[in-house]
Amino acid sequence: MRTISWDADRECVEMVDQTALPADFRTYHAETVPELIESIEILRVRGAPALGAAGAYGVALSAHQRTAENSGSLLEAIEDDASKIAAARPTAVNLERGVTAALEAARDGESNAVVRGLALESAETLADRDVERNKAIGEYGAELLGQDDTVMTHCNAGALATVDWGTALGVVYSAREAGKSIDVIANETRPLNQGSRITTTELMERDVPTRLIPDNASGLVMQEGEVDALVVGADRIILDAAEQFGEQGVVFNKIGTYKHAVLANRHDIPFIVAAPRSTIDASSSPEEVQIEERDPSELHEIYGTQNAPKEVPVRNPAFDATPMELVDYLVTERGVFEPPLDVSPFE
Repeated sequence: MRTISWDADRECVEMVDQTALPADFRTYHAETVPELIESIEILRVRGAPALGAAGAYGVALSAHQRTAENSGSLLEAIEDDASKIAAARPTAVNLERGVTAALEAARDGESNAVVRGLALESAETLADRDVERNKAIGEYGAELLGQDDTVMTHCNAGALATVDWGTALGVVYSAREAGKSIDVIANETRPLNQGSRITTTELMERDVPTRLIPDNASGLVMQEGEVDALVVGADRIILDAAEQFGEQGVVFNKIGTYKHAVLANRHDIPFIVAAPRSTIDASSSPEEVQIEERDPSELHEIYGTQNAPKEVPVRNPAFDATPMELVDYLVTERGVFEPPLDVSPFE
């Protein structure tokens, strides 16, 4: 099944509840816009491409929920909901772009029924295209891997971070489809353990040989020669970051990505970023990107058990920035690119 989709019978958004993994695989129905926003905020649905679909489906949900006497006032109500959905997680660019795409489609409607139909059609098209793009990313990225490579990955950039197939893990799946004997080392990805909870669950479900390591063991296994390539996804890619990160740009991804990129560079291991072109932001600067700060309780507690003194100050950033000079390959649905990158193909 897809990570996120439209339930036509209930006229709401259906998603895999990723907060329940690995103990329970269940679905959740967001029947209201506030429920969808909560799902985005608590990471019931997560991953840049999946958030793009969530944003688009959120506009469709708003259009189906809202009532108005004419399409003009309906659109005003949808636009209010859309701004709240887009703000639910600020770092990943796909969420805002998914909202914008469905909202622009809805604005072409001349009646309430047409507005609702256009919003949903836009969301469904975006979701279908996401799967197609991820398949293409996987096929291009698979060419970078050897016959018996061991791939390290961080966080989760698999089917559950997208509508289906995945970006970083899509490269692994495509390589294995092509007959390559790829296995994976997954970092646990603190503080929410999306690597251990989600990535390993997904990989084992697909019969991919997998080992789980603590985040702090990644340097050791690289040093011992166990890693042939490091493949990650991305939440936003800035192509011009001269002042802060150099002219080659910067990749915003799950916190810890920068550390792994530095280690991969130190040990001469290819560092590969797999992401759709919708993740590439050719118009913003790094200073404009808001790094999401998560709730301190994610460090004060572990699954309800106290993990630190409640009074200790916490900094809990969800993402960090990796200079593009540490990236060996950027894989999109258009092919494999080696930095430094020409901005024009991505604008």
